[in-house]
Amino acid sequence: MMLSLMLVALWAQAQEVKIESGRFQKGDNLAWNAKDFDDSAWPVLTLDKDWNQQGVENANGIGWYRLHVVIPSSLKKGVVPDIMLDLGPIDDSDQTWINGHLVGKTGSFPGDKGGFAGEWTTPRRYIADAQWVNWDGDNVIAVRVYNGGDPGGFYKGNVKVAKPELRDFAHLSITKEEGGFKVVLSSEVKTSGTLQFTTADVLSGEVESTTVKKVSVAARKEKEFSCPLAPQKRLAVTYRDPRYEDVLGVEMCTPYILTPPAPATPRYNGPLVFGVRPGSPVIFRLAFSGEKPMKYAVEGLPEGVVLDPDKGVLSGSCAVEGDYPLVFTATNAKGSTSACFTLKVGPQIGLTPPMGWNSWNCWGLSVSQEKVMASAAALINRGLADYGYCYMNIDDAWEAEERAPDGRIVANEKFPDMKALGDWLHENGLKLGIYSSPGDYTCGGHLGSLDHEQQDAETWNEWGVDYLKYDWCGYSKVFNPSKDHSTAAYMRPYMKMQQYLREQPRDIFYSLCQYGMADVWEWGAFVDANSWRTTGDITDSWESMSGIGFSNQLELYPYAGPGHWNDPDMLVVGKVGWSNNLRDSRLTPDEQYTHISLWALQAANLLIGCPIDQIDDFTFNLLCNNEVNAVNQDILGQQAHRDVDEDGVQIWSRELADGSLAVGIFNLNDVAVPTYLKGALGKIGLEPETVRDLWRQQDIPTEATYIIPSHGVRLLKVSR
Repeated sequence: MMLSLMLVALWAQAQEVKIESGRFQKGDNLAWNAKDFDDSAWPVLTLDKDWNQQGVENANGIGWYRLHVVIPSSLKKGVVPDIMLDLGPIDDSDQTWINGHLVGKTGSFPGDKGGFAGEWTTPRRYIADAQWVNWDGDNVIAVRVYNGGDPGGFYKGNVKVAKPELRDFAHLSITKEEGGFKVVLSSEVKTSGTLQFTTADVLSGEVESTTVKKVSVAARKEKEFSCPLAPQKRLAVTYRDPRYEDVLGVEMCTPYILTPPAPATPRYNGPLVFGVRPGSPVIFRLAFSGEKPMKYAVEGLPEGVVLDPDKGVLSGSCAVEGDYPLVFTATNAKGSTSACFTLKVGPQIGLTPPMGWNSWNCWGLSVSQEKVMASAAALINRGLADYGYCYMNIDDAWEAEERAPDGRIVANEKFPDMKALGDWLHENGLKLGIYSSPGDYTCGGHLGSLDHEQQDAETWNEWGVDYLKYDWCGYSKVFNPSKDHSTAAYMRPYMKMQQYLREQPRDIFYSLCQYGMADVWEWGAFVDANSWRTTGDITDSWESMSGIGFSNQLELYPYAGPGHWNDPDMLVVGKVGWSNNLRDSRLTPDEQYTHISLWALQAANLLIGCPIDQIDDFTFNLLCNNEVNAVNQDILGQQAHRDVDEDGVQIWSRELADGSLAVGIFNLNDVAVPTYLKGALGKIGLEPETVRDLWRQQDIPTEATYIIPSHGVRLLKVSR
């Protein structure tokens, strides 16, 4: 039996009755909880705004709500006859009754033992005994609230009475720990049931063992279970309480490698086009994997551009605009391979999304020249440069505390020689990136470029900078949206810097980092930016990565294309930490496959955020699948769009230059789902006989059902 076929949880749609308002009174009288108390003279307040917003001043005081609701008898059908009062968060502490019967309390009141303790962000979900309910008639939910400083009371809305489901109050989680996983079952109310642990081979899906345990968890308590697991194994856990129809499920696996090993013979893995402006330095490394040493040759080079045959690095410059078709050839002891390529000399650079590294997600403000060099050397020695990764971008904290007497920006003691660093990178076909802000200071409190834009651009040119990340942080002190919140106001600081960048005799990839404000995707190209951040900073959590990838990017595909890219932020695979405290990414292996697949489909900047000298085999193979990267680097430059969103499964696709279609089938559910491939592709109008699995680099039949793990993906190339 396949593991994941056992994990598809089905549950009935909850029935519910919404409550939008209730009667309210300041003061305190326990008689107000009675069902038959006459509250007709009390004013009515809505539940989506706190009582202060509705004209009530009651700081450090008690107020009562009485919510009248008709509860239909249909809610008592099923195995659980009780009902749930879902009141949302309440500011600050509460006691709640239904028809005079106390059903719950959250936080404490000043007269309680231990004094006042507010829990204003805690959602109130109370289970009420069915015998207390007046079915199909009027019911009174009385809520006594203590407010410890304005505002107070209900403030979120969406208050309802519903048939309870297990997922309303119980939570099952799984996290990595030393030697395996930790499973935690927690609950807001008492629950008793069975936990089932199923272990399977991560690649085949074949079940290897199943264990069932009876458990009981008291209200607002949790129980932990340690689960040792060997490499390439998947653990699926389900929890069932027999009183409820729904089932909780989670799963996680140890790292597994899908990318086949690269052949020993040379293989070209890089982009098929490169843009450079007339007269600007050409810096391009031929991205061939294979056994080293290797000799390189190029046919068709324009005048002024030369090749280092030992390093495979193009340098020099070309003064004449035009498209120059080239043929790259790499030869080693195992054989020889050629690849066609186009050097475009013209006004546009950044014809494919940038691939490289940025220091922020691993080193944060502790970055240094030594750390940058270590990752740059590893980019070459470990082989990532053989897959097109070339930018080495230094983020914040390279700046000295003060400028030179003539106003020039100066690097701090952690970066003793920026020009030497740039020269070494260029000699090896890599590129130097830098960070600054249009404000006087950066996010990290270092010097920005305000009023020194021209000087900074000239200094960066002298150092050999090829990439500028220009971060809005710090400019917020200058920018006053209350005076001018026009789009032009958001464009202004970026237009100013671009003027000076274009005056430099070298190409500098211009990356705007302003978090998507003022719909930057609509005007980024007009300030000649090559990419623009569309979101806030990413973190290594499913909520952050999936929220950015599946929601934030949803409508942005029309704005991407060669030279101008939407940037959903840097990669969070490998070791991260934003400081000296490095740790493994908290994304599961399945989530990391989703991360790279989604960024590839969306033509996103592929900037590695881990220290490359510490990269493991799993992360290397995640980043160095030439067929997956080819989707990201496709010269047509069309960003993927979402075609299907059904039952937690999304299908995204993008057109490729060879006429084929790249398709990602993503499972956003907490449990694995079986997917009949032909049926899934049929939903987007495709009926191919075979398709290419890009991670596994093999053709697969469509007349088959494939299991997509929780938060996992099947990334395909479909020929038409």
